[in-house]
Formats: sequence, structure tokens, C-alpha cells
Amino acid sequence: MKKREMFTLMVAGMVTLAGCGTPQKEPVKVAAINLANLDTTVAPGADFYEYACGGWIKNNPLKPEYARFGTFDQLLEDNQERLRLLIEELSSTPQEVGSVGYKISALYAAGLDSTKLNADRMAPVKEELGAINALATKADLSKMVATLQKEGMTPFFALFVGADEQNSSMNIVQLYQAGIGMGDRDYYLSDDESTAKIREAYKAYINKLFLLAEASPEQADAVMNAVMKIETALAGISYSREELRDPRRNYNKMPIEEFKKIEAPLDWDVYFETMGLADLKELDAKQVDYYKKMSEALRGTTVDEQKYYLAFNLLDAAAPYLSDDFADAAFEFYGKMMSGKQEQQPRWKRSLNTVNGILGEAVGEMYVAKYFPASSKEKMLEMVGNLQEALGERIDQLAWMSDTTKAKAHEKLAAFTVKIGYPDKWRDYSGLEVKDDSYWANVRRANIFEMDYQLADVGKPVDKSRWYMSPQTVNAYYSPSTNEICFPAAILQPPFFNPEADDAVNYGAIGVVIGHEMTHGFDDQGRNYDKEGNLVDWWTADDAARFTERADKLAAQYDQIIVVDTLHANGRFTLGENIADHGGLLVAHQAYQNSLKGKEVPAPIDGFTNEQRFFLGYAALWGQNIRPEEIRRRTKSDPHSLGKWRVNAALRNIDSFYAAFGIKEGDPMYMAPEDRVVIW
Repeated sequence: MKKREMFTLMVAGMVTLAGCGTPQKEPVKVAAINLANLDTTVAPGADFYEYACGGWIKNNPLKPEYARFGTFDQLLEDNQERLRLLIEELSSTPQEVGSVGYKISALYAAGLDSTKLNADRMAPVKEELGAINALATKADLSKMVATLQKEGMTPFFALFVGADEQNSSMNIVQLYQAGIGMGDRDYYLSDDESTAKIREAYKAYINKLFLLAEASPEQADAVMNAVMKIETALAGISYSREELRDPRRNYNKMPIEEFKKIEAPLDWDVYFETMGLADLKELDAKQVDYYKKMSEALRGTTVDEQKYYLAFNLLDAAAPYLSDDFADAAFEFYGKMMSGKQEQQPRWKRSLNTVNGILGEAVGEMYVAKYFPASSKEKMLEMVGNLQEALGERIDQLAWMSDTTKAKAHEKLAAFTVKIGYPDKWRDYSGLEVKDDSYWANVRRANIFEMDYQLADVGKPVDKSRWYMSPQTVNAYYSPSTNEICFPAAILQPPFFNPEADDAVNYGAIGVVIGHEMTHGFDDQGRNYDKEGNLVDWWTADDAARFTERADKLAAQYDQIIVVDTLHANGRFTLGENIADHGGLLVAHQAYQNSLKGKEVPAPIDGFTNEQRFFLGYAALWGQNIRPEEIRRRTKSDPHSLGKWRVNAALRNIDSFYAAFGIKEGDPMYMAPEDRVVIW
């Protein structure tokens, strides 16, 4: 759950939004542990995930629109209904043109207007497709690559502006490998039956898009062949998922003039000038070997093939915002083939997702005003403090870590910035133009607005008050470059945080989430950053070796898990999240034990001891139904383990879990003490 995006507010439109809020209702009381979610026909020692979540799994079958449905998704659905009501209420009264209320309403309405979308068909992209078709020189191609990147696409690579990892107080331009539509290089390079089937479907999708865009069958075939040729070449030079987890290998800061010496299919001067970066002095080339190999990898491609590739990037990005035949084609591949979904989400959900992505903090301001009580923030701050204290105690207790490294670890822990609920200042959207021309035109302008927002930060100090998730996001994150943990308002509700629950359940749920994000600061990636967020080695060599030995052992545990058919989990790719799950459980349990000091042990509730309720509260977060296609996709692309293994694989390493449920040798959940891994 690490940072991916940034967002901030405006003064214009504040009155409109404030007027939309209504008094908060009394929160609905939710049982701390819903006994109907359990399956007591399964013994805890046989399969704790099924025991704790089997009832929920049975009672929440997959709907056709979902590839996976779990407690996160259930909470997201509830939030979508809330947001829908807020936006419909906002839209029920006229909004001043140009105000943020107008922008929310107009953008949402554009996504709902199927009549206009289907009448426009491909008209919103026709002019830009023509511009791509007219490209003739290397300079032309370079300019178009920059133009498309400013509009939200990532042909060949991606540009991002963020904290310099060795000077974390300042922003720097960062270039990332990208450019492959299926997202992971294995889809192009692996030859197993499942992957080959997806690859053939991708070819059919490319072909279909261009037939819809009025290309002849011969042209559509030519485009498909060109796209596959270029994307396969890019996949061949891309870093693997595991290589991308090495922060030092992926930090390559250099003067811009040195970078420009790298031979490439692009004219770098034209590219950076078009991006508005003609005066750029330095950048972080991230996967620098990727750029060094790009020219050779693409040497056999023609200008026409590169034009076809850019045209596909445009159509692929625009398809969900065009007529139904384009949107359906995109869903058939990305939704059905790759994830196993059976139906598209209803149009209102898709439109709401667009508004949330573009005007996230403006919508979040409405959400917080109506649904986030101040008491939740106060309780969270208290729990975070307790978790920090517990993690500090666990650091002191580590037999494998020297005092020298412990002192540095304490410094980093004490320096955590904690963000809860919503930002102290909201983002200004006054510069974003929303018009009635087309849905895609609005999305395109929003992407340019977002890129300009990033580019304005180049060479400037990092704004550490900025949030990287909107308040209505059901998630949390740790950011290594700012050494911060963030818990948006939307996650601070049952089953994650329940004001009506006993402390054991809340510590097992939101307490573990807090501990999880804290532990990210000390996982296989986060441990490489110091208290200021700089990529600095603050470990002794012996301590680093002892950490790696334990981390390798944990990765090997997960490597043994078969997730579907003969496909194994990737313990190295998921290592950071697995370390955070284990650390979160241990830290939250210690914090809960600390909270009981001087008090009587709570009496059992519903027949469960407080210790049992702690682990049931944790397991309840991960109940889910998931399609086999989605298991395969996530195993390639998601650094988190599947829900079942976030419970069973994690808990097998926790001694207090054995004591709570009487897990004994011979039980499937049992692991010999010498095989258990404790890092934090």
C-alpha cells in the first residue's frame, strides 16, 4: 500500500461545496465480530482463513462485475453509494460555471450521457489520430511522444516528478520503464498456455480497436503486428518485478546532458522541450539500462510502425471514454480476459471513478464534511502513538540487531509523519477546464492539468503536507521518501475501525493496518531510506546480512504456496507486503498487550477470549472471493499476497496465534518454531 499519486485545493468553489454538506448522521452500530462471517465447521488449526471468513465468503458470492470481491471492495461499494448521493445532490441545483461544483457535476454527467457518447463515436480522437498519421521524422515522433505523455499515456516510458531519493527535500524528474499495454513483461515473454491465450486476445483487441476506428482489415493487422513487435521488444529490455524492488539499482541520477548521450529512437532535445523542460539540468533515469538498450531493441522498426504504436496508445487510453463499442472492446480484454469479470460496472460507477480520479480532493472535501467524525481522528492518533511505542519496544528486543542500528531505527520511527482522515489544505482545481465538448476531451485536459501540476514542482522543495490518496480512498500508505504514514477517512470504518468494537478487535484490525504501514518503513525496500526519506545505508553490514537472511527465509515460505493450478506465489515480489503483514501483527499485538497493563483481562465475548478476538479482527479484513484469472493477473502484477495467504501464511509465524487457538503439531496451520520467521 505505497504511494502512487499526489493530490491538493482551491479557494474558488469552497462555498458551493460547503453548502452541499448536511449534518452527520449517527453512525450505524456494527457488531465487532459478526458470527455469521465464520465457518465453525472448519477447525481453526486446519484452515484459519476458512474458519474466520468462510461464512462471509459464502454470503458474498462474486457479482458479474467483479473479478475479486472482498471486505475492501464491500467498503468501496458502500462509499460509492455515498458519493453518488453527494454528487447527485450537488447536481440537483445549478452550479456556477467554472466552480468546482460545476466541474464535478459536469464531468459526472458527461460520463452518464450514453446518447452523446455513442453519437460521437471516434470523433473525439479523430484529429489527434490524424496528427499521428502525419508524423514523418524522428523529431515529429519525439514531439508526439511528449504530447501523449502529457495527456496521460506512457508510450516507451513514463515521466514522473517526485522527491529525489538521495535529496528527499527536493523534487526531481524521474523516468520509468513503461510502454507495454499488458503491464508486465511476462505476458510477452512467457509461453505457458494461459499467458499465450491472453497474448492472442490482446492481438485481437488491438485489431478490434482499429477496425472500430475505421481502419481496413489490412491496416488493422498491420497495426497489431507493429504494436506487438514494439511492445515485445520493450518487454525484453524491461526490468523484472523483482529487479524493480531494488531501490539502489533503480536510482540513477545524472546531468541531463549525460542522459542525452544515450542513443534512443527519440530526439531528446525535442522531447524535453515539448514537455516544457528545455532548461532541465538533471534527472533520475531509474531503470537506466532500459534506455541504453532501447535503441538497439527498436532498431528494426520503421516510422510507420512507431506511428501505429502511438496511435494504439491513444485509442487504448481513450476507449473507456468513447462510444460503447470502444468501451466494450476494452472491457472484453482488460476486464473479461485478464481478470475474469463477466460484466462491466454500471455506467454511474465508471463515471464516478473518473470524477474521483480527476477531482479527488474536491469530492473528498464533501465526503469528509458528511461522513468523517472528529472522534475517529482522535482515536486513531491515540492508537498510532501506542503502535509507535510498541514498535520501539520491539526494536529494543531484537536479538539480531546491534545497538548502533537500533539507534538509527529509533530515529526513523520517531520522525514518522502521521496523516489521518484528510489534508490540512485542499487542492486548488481552478485551473482545470471542464467543458461540454466530449468526455474524452475532458479526461485529456485533466491529464494535462495533472502533468502540469507535477512539472511545476521540478527543482522545487517537496511539499510534505501533500497527500497521495484522497480521503474517500479505502486504503492506506507509507511513503519512504517523506517517511510518512497515511490513513484516509474512508478506511476508518468497520471492519477496519469500529468505535463500537472492543479494543482487541480494533487492535487486530486497524491496529494491524497501522503497524503494517509503519513496518513498511523497515521492510526490504523501506529499510533503505533514513529518517529524512533519503536513500542512505544506515545499517551495519552484519545487521543487513542478518535482516536479509530472515527476509529470504520468509520469501521462501511464500514461494511454496500454490495459488491456482500449478502457479506458485512469488515470495520475492510480495516480500515487502509480507514483512509488513508480519510486523503489523506483532506490533499491534504488543500494543494491545500494553493497553491491558494494570487492567483485568477482558471477559470472553460471544465465547471468544480477547486474544482470539484480536486474530479474528485481523482475519475479517481479508475475506474475499476471487476468479482464477484474477489470481493469475495479481500474481504477476500485485505486490500483495492474496487474502487467504495474508491470513494463513502470516499467522503461522505468530507464536501468540498458536496460544490463542491451541494450534498443535499435526494441525495444517502448525509450523515448527525453528521454521517461523520474526523480523520486527
